[in-house]
Amino acid sequence: MGLDIRLPIGMLFTIIGVLLILFGAFSNPLIYAQSLGINVNLTWGVALLVFGIVMLYFGARAMFWPRPGDAGGSPSGKSRH
Repeated sequence: MGLDIRLPIGMLFTIIGVLLILFGAFSNPLIYAQSLGINVNLTWGVALLVFGIVMLYFGARAMFWPRPGDAGGSPSGKSRH
């Protein structure tokens, strides 16, 4: 079984989300005056972090806990035994 695309996508979004959260948490609040005082970096950082964790979960689930019909066998997923 090859590398599931959800794992690198999940890692990418998780890392970017953490970086945005850190930047939003420690940046000067005056830079958010143009966005009506909304900390956009913090908000999108949380959204990207959640999406990245979901992708990592589904990628790890598919890689480490495959469903019984997914591993080898006949194309229909049914075993001959």
